[in-house]
Amino acid sequence: MQSKSTSSANDTPERSISIEGITEPTILRYFETLNAGDFDATATLFARDGTLKAPFESPIVGQAAIAAYLHKEAQNMILSPSQGVIEPQEDAIKVQVAGKVQTSWCGVNVAWTFLLNQQREIVAATVKLLASPQDLLTMQRPTS
Repeated sequence: MQSKSTSSANDTPERSISIEGITEPTILRYFETLNAGDFDATATLFARDGTLKAPFESPIVGQAAIAAYLHKEAQNMILSPSQGVIEPQEDAIKVQVAGKVQTSWCGVNVAWTFLLNQQREIVAATVKLLASPQDLLTMQRPTS
């Protein structure tokens, strides 16, 4: 059983997410927990051997590895999903969501693709940046 926290370690309260075309609770919870910085709760939405494919990364497999990755890479990100579509598959549910991500150093349009199993766990999540190669070059993280 998952616990539903109202704040994270960094005391950012969870805010309800509304995505046009999406009512799937697992997907809404994914964005709510990520925006709240509750990365452990986000990781529990994945199947035990679920996979996160983030831009420029090898696939991250398993809840513990996903939580560790999010703690390292997703701090202070604001995800703003705007619209999506749910596509039932034979033994799964495919969900596609479009929106934006704002980091401390840039904002970018993003597409998320989720595959949920029959238990509504995330089997696979893929995050794609919707930017041209030139845009990506100008968004490089500033060096210290």
